[in-house]
Amino acid sequence: MGFQSLLKGYYFLLFIFSYVTSQSTAVTLVDKNISTIEGSVFIDGKSSIAKTDEDFICATLDWWPPEKCDYGRCSWDHSSLINLDLDNNILLNAVKAFSPLKLRLGGTLQDKVIYDTDENHEPCNQFVKNTTEMFSFTKGCLHMDRWDELNAFFKKSGARIIFGLNALTGRSIQSDGSAAGNWNYSNAKSFISYTVKKNYSIYAWELGNELCGSGVGTRVAADQYALDTISLHDVVQNIYSDIEPKPLILSPGGFFEENWFKEFINRTGDNVDALTHHIYNLGPGSDPRVLEKILDPSYLDNAIDSFSKLESTLKSSATSATAWVGESGGAYNSGRNGVSNAFVYSFWYLDQLGMSAVYDTKTYCRQTLIGGNYGLLDTTTFVPNPDYYSALLWHKLMGTKVLSTNFSGTKKIRAYAHCAKESTGITLLLINLDKNTTVQVQVTLNNKGASHHNHRHHKHRSFISHRSNKTRVIQLPEGAAASTRDEYHLTAKDGDLQSRRMLLNGKILNLNSDGDIPTLDPMHVNSSEPITVAPFSIVFVHLPYLLPACK
Repeated sequence: MGFQSLLKGYYFLLFIFSYVTSQSTAVTLVDKNISTIEGSVFIDGKSSIAKTDEDFICATLDWWPPEKCDYGRCSWDHSSLINLDLDNNILLNAVKAFSPLKLRLGGTLQDKVIYDTDENHEPCNQFVKNTTEMFSFTKGCLHMDRWDELNAFFKKSGARIIFGLNALTGRSIQSDGSAAGNWNYSNAKSFISYTVKKNYSIYAWELGNELCGSGVGTRVAADQYALDTISLHDVVQNIYSDIEPKPLILSPGGFFEENWFKEFINRTGDNVDALTHHIYNLGPGSDPRVLEKILDPSYLDNAIDSFSKLESTLKSSATSATAWVGESGGAYNSGRNGVSNAFVYSFWYLDQLGMSAVYDTKTYCRQTLIGGNYGLLDTTTFVPNPDYYSALLWHKLMGTKVLSTNFSGTKKIRAYAHCAKESTGITLLLINLDKNTTVQVQVTLNNKGASHHNHRHHKHRSFISHRSNKTRVIQLPEGAAASTRDEYHLTAKDGDLQSRRMLLNGKILNLNSDGDIPTLDPMHVNSSEPITVAPFSIVFVHLPYLLPACK
């Protein structure tokens, strides 16, 4: 072969490489071990199976001081409600980007917080490390000038605030570890009164943190907790008597235990608006298998039990209360550095969002917005971690109506679909947990669906497609060849799952010099083509199909 022929061949290969790179951003490196298979996603578009809040995405701010350390790593720095830099421009922009973002203020130490109102007569000292104390810290205090500063930030950022109140005031810890006595709400009442007098907007008041069931540190019996929640309801009704809408009442803010929750629900009646439960289904942050668990579909499915049982408990009771995930960090004790703040965590996080929504969860609060190893923002630089962008894409693309969705072809694909947010059509989320397989996905629609319950059961238990007797490929409108869909392909920088840099359609997501959040722009793909889901990637797809469920 002559030099000219070699040169032509080189330029031809270069052209092909450039074309593929520009058309498909889901695969960045050629790997001879990567195979391609076909898969099908079935969506029941006749009616929705659940509905989330419009502002489904929520994040937390915690109380932990810098001295909070786990497994030899101190990962909280100045991210506490007490010492967070509220003048940081990245922090402001990160919250404003959601318009609005729900923020749940609380965590383990909330049940040791004193509110320094005029009625308070206790010393207003900050948390001090003391291993002889419950949770290894002394009591802490919220000065009202700090509360003023926080509310100035909340107003400027447009956040919706859920405040977790100290539920241990007035109780005594018994020899068996339980907390006895009625909740003394006098300090909380004066704090709520101060908040109302200052015209601070509170979306919800929540009572206690992880005191239900077996508890963490200590526990409160269900009947007593119900009485205390009713007391909080009455206090709020009284103080907000001339104000509408009134804040929601949330409780109990702990891990789901079926019998405890059933008794609590039956005793509180309509005095509580949402049942908040916590999810840490990946185990301790010290577990070296955390990453392995995230990539195991069977392990991820274990979380279904709590969602399903809480949904059933609520539906079988007389209450009108809904289900929230009030706190979820995946791996407890501050998460795991290099995993909880890395690209791979979006597999767990987005799967949790999708799964919880299927079981009628209205709001999902991620631990944390900032702080620990699992913050959406880096604790020291405030720069967004990958999960921040995953949360923002969900918030922008996934509407409130949840559609029954089943995937067939491989168990390594997780699939969820919602009616699109503020646009015609549906948004499909596909998560590929396989490192060696690209999946070409065709979308089909059940013409006659099975019951909603069966759809959900098959969807999460086995990921086997549940076909009806009649299925049909969704037909595009006339002129389909020219129509396009929007795709958002998320991958890790250099294919490294533990990278803290995320690529959207092949481009690294970066803040600009002013600390502005980048725009999340889609790539436009011919709608007649299958959806390409590369190994270890996440794809949001906006499909311009008008379905009965989304009208």
